[in-house]
Amino acid sequence: QMQLVESGGGLVQPGGSLRLSCAASGIIFSIRTVGWYRQAPGKEREFVADITSLGNTHYRDSVKGRFTISRDNAKNTVYLQMNSLEPEDTAVYYCETTISTRQYWGQGTQVTVSS
Repeated sequence: QMQLVESGGGLVQPGGSLRLSCAASGIIFSIRTVGWYRQAPGKEREFVADITSLGNTHYRDSVKGRFTISRDNAKNTVYLQMNSLEPEDTAVYYCETTISTRQYWGQGTQVTVSS
């Protein structure tokens, strides 16, 4: 059974940092593109970043220079390092991967940026 589990969310002050993890089971992550998305209250889910099997990365403009996506294939885990966090980054963060046109999602982890 394929499963994605996010962790690492929490409450942080503006300017702070968090590192999110997405651990996979039942799937070999290393051959997949894995993405991070987020959904703030009352808003649609939006793309944040992704990383391909070759290690190529893409980011939404508002997080470029602040967030870094990476992967540890030995641990079957993808990370999202988030620095210089802003209140606008507050959301539930989800990891995602697509297999044969079907998207798989984790349960999400809450990130709250507030003083």
